[in-house]
Amino acid sequence: MLLAELLADAMRRHHLSAEALAYATGIRTPRIRAFIEDGTEGPVRPTPKEVTELATALALPLHEVLQVSQERCTTAGR
Repeated sequence: MLLAELLADAMRRHHLSAEALAYATGIRTPRIRAFIEDGTEGPVRPTPKEVTELATALALPLHEVLQVSQERCTTAGR
């Protein structure tokens, strides 16, 4: 599963908008929208700290979210 899909699914389950997630995490709304649209493959890539904050806010297993974000970064760099 891609990071973008993982975030979008979790946000849908929790009934959160990008704005609400930005408020909960302190991450700017445009960055969250970029993560939802492009995951780790777009020009705006999440930092490990942002991934941790998103996983915590969305009650996702941190190891799973970090693994998905790292795998996609490695694959995108090839």
